[in-house]
Amino acid sequence: MLIRTIEVKDTANYLELNKAIDESGFMLYEPGEKQISYEQQKKIIEKILADKNSTMLVADLDHQLIGFIAAIGNNIKRTKHRATVVIGVKENFEGRGIASQLFKHLFKWAKKSGITRLELTVIKDNHKAFNLYRKMGFVLEGEKVNSLMINGEPRNEYYLYKLLINE
Repeated sequence: MLIRTIEVKDTANYLELNKAIDESGFMLYEPGEKQISYEQQKKIIEKILADKNSTMLVADLDHQLIGFIAAIGNNIKRTKHRATVVIGVKENFEGRGIASQLFKHLFKWAKKSGITRLELTVIKDNHKAFNLYRKMGFVLEGEKVNSLMINGEPRNEYYLYKLLINE
């Protein structure tokens, strides 16, 4: 398996990966809700690649994308030191250390890029992801009550952060 920066030529494979990950029910979009065209996704990838405060890394297994991690940064002086993280791994590849490897590569990128604070959210019930984030050094910052509606029921989200200042 290779962890690498996404390329524009990965657009179709990334769309397929994202669709599979959304089916888990643990991402922001409901399964099947995200309707994004090839051209729209291509432009998003190009924008991320052009922004020095953002990145997207993929886990590539024999030219198949099986996971990704993205850090979306800011260009405002007061917030350009932080980035929001989104991560996903195909369900049939979970539990193999892929997410941990994606995080380790992201932490290296962040340090080189001057990003000193990473932020993410997780559905409170997603214990597997929450435990992974804690293992990777993220700290619980707070809980946003009724921030999501899932299957007509209000659900809470945890907010977590990781400081990369003294690592």
